[in-house]
Amino acid sequence: MRIYVAGHRGMVGGAIARKLCERGVEVITRTHAELDLTDQTAVRAFFASEKPDGVVLAAAKVGGIYANNTYPADFIYENLMIEANVVHQAYAAGVQRLLFLGSSCIYPRAVEQPMREDALLTGVLESTNEPYAVAKIAGIKLCESYNRQYGTDYRSVMPTNLYGPGDNFHPQNSHVMPALIRRFHEAARAEADEVLIWGTGTPRREFLHVDDMAEASLFVFDLDKQRYEANTEPMLSHINVGFGEDVTIAELAHMIGEVTGFEGRIAFDTEKPDGTMRKLMDSSRLNAMGWKPRVALAEGIHETYQWFLDHHEAARTAS
Repeated sequence: MRIYVAGHRGMVGGAIARKLCERGVEVITRTHAELDLTDQTAVRAFFASEKPDGVVLAAAKVGGIYANNTYPADFIYENLMIEANVVHQAYAAGVQRLLFLGSSCIYPRAVEQPMREDALLTGVLESTNEPYAVAKIAGIKLCESYNRQYGTDYRSVMPTNLYGPGDNFHPQNSHVMPALIRRFHEAARAEADEVLIWGTGTPRREFLHVDDMAEASLFVFDLDKQRYEANTEPMLSHINVGFGEDVTIAELAHMIGEVTGFEGRIAFDTEKPDGTMRKLMDSSRLNAMGWKPRVALAEGIHETYQWFLDHHEAARTAS
C-alpha cells in the first residue's frame, strides 16, 4: 500500500510514519513548505497526482491553554480547512480508507468521567479550547458524512493527552507535559528556588505515550470494515484512545521535578485558569477489541526528558 501521512513532522504523525515504514509500507509525505493543506487547489493537485491507497490525517494546528486562548481564530480556521480539504480531496481521488486523529477536548466540560464516546455533543465545551474542539468535532462529522453519502471507510480516533519523543517544547505554545519538562529543566540548571505553575494543580489529566498512540491508530486503521462497524455506529463512529489512569497536575509536576533534578519549591498561580478539571477517557471500546497501552507514565517521562536533552539541550549548547 501507499499511505499518505499528513503531519509526518508532528509527534504523532512521525510515530505513525515510522511504524508504517517498519512494516514495509510506502509512506507518502509532504512538508508544509511543499504542500499547504489549507490551500484547496494545492491539496486537489496533490491527491490527483499521488492517488494514495490510504490516508492518515494527523496534521493539525495544536497548542496548550495559552496558545488556544491567544489564537482562537487561527485554531478553528486552520484545522477546519485542513480537515475539509484532505477529506474531500481524498474522496475525490478515490481513497477508500482514511484515519482522522482528533482530541479528547471534543467532549463537554461537565461530562461524566471517564468520558465515553456517546458523550459527544451532549453539553457545553471547555471555553479555553472551544474553537479547536469545534474543528475536531467537524472532522469526525466529515468522516461520518462521507461514509454515509459515498460509502467510504473513513475512521476517527480520539487520543487523550499525548507526549513523547518529537513533542513540542516551546515555552508558550506547548501542551502541559513538554511545557513542564522544559520549565523544570531550566529551573534545575539555574538552581532556581521555585517553579510557578498555572492554576491550582488539582485538575486531573490522562497521558498516553506517542508510540502507544501510533500502535492504536494503526490497530484501528487495520480493522476489517465489518469489525469496525460492529463496534461503532454510523453517526457515532469515533473511538477513544487512552491510558486508563490519570494524575493531578501537581502530581505530574512533582514527577517531572524529580526526573529533571529540580530541588526547589513547586508553587501554583491560582489566578490563572485550570481548564477542564478532569479528562479521563473511557477506552473500553478499543480495549475490548484487543488493544491496550504498554508504556507506563514514569517510564515515558524519563524517555521524553532524555529525548529533550538529546535534541533541544544539545542544540542550545552547540549554538
